[in-house]
Amino acid sequence: MNFLLRLASVQLNLTNTQCVQGNDCIFEPTPSPDVMDPVPGAVPAAVRMGTRLPGLCLAEDSAVVSGVGGPVRDPEESQGAPGHRWPKELITLRPGESGRQLALEKIRELSDSDHKDPFMVADLGLLASRHQTFLRALPRVAPFYAVKCNSSPWVLRVLAALGTGFDCASQVELEQVLSLGVSPSRIIYANPCKPVSHIKYAARHGVQLLTFDSEEELTKVAQYHPEARLVLRLWVQDRNSTFRLSCKFGARLEACEHLLKSARDLGLAVVGVSFHVGSDCQDPHSFTQAIMDSRRALDMGRGVGHDMNILDIGGGFPGVEGSEPKFEEVARVIDAALTQHFPEESGVQVMAEPGRFYAESVFTAAVCIIAKKVVLEPGGRRKLLYYLNESHYGVFRIFRREPVPRVPIVVKVRGPLCGAGISRA
Repeated sequence: MNFLLRLASVQLNLTNTQCVQGNDCIFEPTPSPDVMDPVPGAVPAAVRMGTRLPGLCLAEDSAVVSGVGGPVRDPEESQGAPGHRWPKELITLRPGESGRQLALEKIRELSDSDHKDPFMVADLGLLASRHQTFLRALPRVAPFYAVKCNSSPWVLRVLAALGTGFDCASQVELEQVLSLGVSPSRIIYANPCKPVSHIKYAARHGVQLLTFDSEEELTKVAQYHPEARLVLRLWVQDRNSTFRLSCKFGARLEACEHLLKSARDLGLAVVGVSFHVGSDCQDPHSFTQAIMDSRRALDMGRGVGHDMNILDIGGGFPGVEGSEPKFEEVARVIDAALTQHFPEESGVQVMAEPGRFYAESVFTAAVCIIAKKVVLEPGGRRKLLYYLNESHYGVFRIFRREPVPRVPIVVKVRGPLCGAGISRA
C-alpha cells in the first residue's frame, strides 16, 4: 500500500491555548459572547488571564482525525465540508508528538486493512499556538477568522470559545457560527456582493457589520437591512498574491466619495473601511499602500458626515512557519503603517480576517495511491502516473491550476474521477 502524505491548507483552523498541567481543560480563553466589543482593540481580559474553557475539555496536546470522503453517519457530525466525517472525540498526542506523526502512525495502522480512505489530521495544539502568535505580533489587531478558509466544527467551536470574531461570506457560514452561540456583534458579513435573502437573514439575526463596494449593494441594504453598520471595501493592488481578489471586489479610491455620499443619502451608516491584499500575499508592503489608501477613504467618509472608526485589514498572512515572507516581518510592516496612519490615539479599532495563517500548517492530509503505471511517450521517454483516491474536486481544490515556477518532475498525479477538465494536480 502506498500513501501520499502532504501538509494541506485544506479546511480548518483553530486558535490559541496553553496547557495547564494536571488539568483536563487546557484552553486558556473563554469570554462569553458579550465579552468582546464588535471590534475589540485588544485581547479580551478572559483570554489574557487564562480562564478555563467551559464545555470544551481537551487533553494537553490534542488532535482530531477526520475522514475526507464518504457519507455523514451522524447528525452531530454533519457540520463542516460536505462529505466529511468529524469525530466527537479527540486523540491525545504523546509528549513531543505532532499531528503529522500521528498521521504516519494511522497510515501504518491502515496499511494491512481494507480501509484506505483518505483522511486528515488536525493538530489542535499547533492551531492554538498560531492564535497566540497572531496576538503577540499584532496586539492592536482583533482577529476575525475567515470561515471560508476552513469551516470544520472543531475549529469553529474552539475559536468561538476563545472569543475571536468571525468573517462570514454567506448565510451558511453565518448559520454555522451563530449556532455555536456566538454573539452577532462578533461577526462581520464580509462579502460585498450578497444575495437579498442572505441580507434578510443577517438582519433577522442581528448581524449588523456588513461590507459593500457598490451603489447596487447600498440599495439592497437600504431596503432589507437599514440598521446595518457598513464597511466600505476598497480596491487594492494584489498582484503579489497567490490568489487575487481585486478582479472581484473593492471600490477604487476615486469612487469612494460618491459611494459614501450615496450611503449617507440613503440613511445608511458607514462605520469603517476594509481591504484585502489577496490570499498568501508575497509582498508585505502591499499592506503599507492599502493602509495609506484606507486613511484617505476614512477621511472622506468623515468629511461627508459618517462616524467611521473601524479599519479591517483583511487577510493575506502567510500560513506556514518559516515561509517567506515570515509572518513576523509582515506584522512589523503592518504595525509601522498603522502607527503612521492610524495611531492608537486616533480611536480607530483595527481588525483582520486571517484564515490561511491559522489553518495551513495545522492539517495533514493523507491520501492513498490506488494505482500507478508507466507511460511511454514519443522518443521513448518514460513517465510515471500515480492515481489517488482524492483529487482536485476534493481536498486539493485549493491548489492553483495555473503554471507556477517549480522544480520539474516526471510524475503525473490523477484523481479518482473521470473528469476531462482537470488532468493535472
